[in-house]
Amino acid sequence: MQQTVYNPQKGRLETINIDFTDENTTWFDECEDNHGIFSITDLQGGILIEEADYTYPLYVYDISRADIGHDHGKARELHRQYIDK
Repeated sequence: MQQTVYNPQKGRLETINIDFTDENTTWFDECEDNHGIFSITDLQGGILIEEADYTYPLYVYDISRADIGHDHGKARELHRQYIDK
């Protein structure tokens, strides 16, 4: 499926192809609010971090779900590094 994502390395939005499966995606049920992390997905040598709102998912290079231990809190920290500056 095509998805528009924010790529901070390029500083712009881009459209990518991705299939969300149980093998490449971790979904989180513990979203506290609209800005909680909804899912993290391994994607082409990077990670896609999606919040539980209508913002564009964040695509970060050179990191995987395993690198952050499939952890919701670490995904939030990574997201903040790029978005909440």
